[in-house]
Amino acid sequence: MLKPIKTNKEHEEYLAKAYELMQMELEPNSKESDELEVISILIEAYEKEHFPIEPPNPIDAILFRIDQLGMKKNELKKYFGSRSRVSEILKGKRKLSLSMIRKINTELGISAQTLIKDYEIVN
Repeated sequence: MLKPIKTNKEHEEYLAKAYELMQMELEPNSKESDELEVISILIEAYEKEHFPIEPPNPIDAILFRIDQLGMKKNELKKYFGSRSRVSEILKGKRKLSLSMIRKINTELGISAQTLIKDYEIVN
């Protein structure tokens, strides 16, 4: 019987069971596929509580996203205004403005929660 995960040992057991189920060719809506779905939900809830992942630094998130999209850093001018402003922001010498955050969120699909995270300014 499935029950909430409360210990690291139970977490490891559920991970092993999920792995075992994922190795099978499961039919949709079968007992095993339903079990895998429930186990996945339990694992996710446990990990969210015990192993939280903080949003990345906004600059790191922007650099990662432009790399994913195959963009060049100088293409950020349309969001930041100028080449010098791009340089200042990427080097951590200037913070993102609200209008920049809105544009990046909309155009690059980076969450606002990540973009508004506080970060250090380099002097």
